[in-house]
Amino acid sequence: MFPISAALLDAMVLSLVSREETYGYKITQDMQTAAKVSESTLYPVLRRLQKTGALETFDKAYMGRNRRYYKITALGQAMLSQYRIDWSQHKLQVDNILEDKEAQA
Repeated sequence: MFPISAALLDAMVLSLVSREETYGYKITQDMQTAAKVSESTLYPVLRRLQKTGALETFDKAYMGRNRRYYKITALGQAMLSQYRIDWSQHKLQVDNILEDKEAQA
């Protein structure tokens, strides 16, 4: 398992929230497919993204109680676009080393 940086966590959360307005527990569950992330790790990320204006929150009734939902803002979409560009470049550089591309040429 490789450690996940704060920037990569931000990018992953923004990507998940860009797909649908969702709540913290579901984001944690969705993240589990790629990384072991606990709710105690995720909620500070959500607060930071909200504080920077990348996410907005709203409350929605669910089974008789309110649940806090997150939605991505225009700023969050712009940040996600840049994260995707940066990730693509980073992934290519790492793949070139790990897959020994020069030795295969």
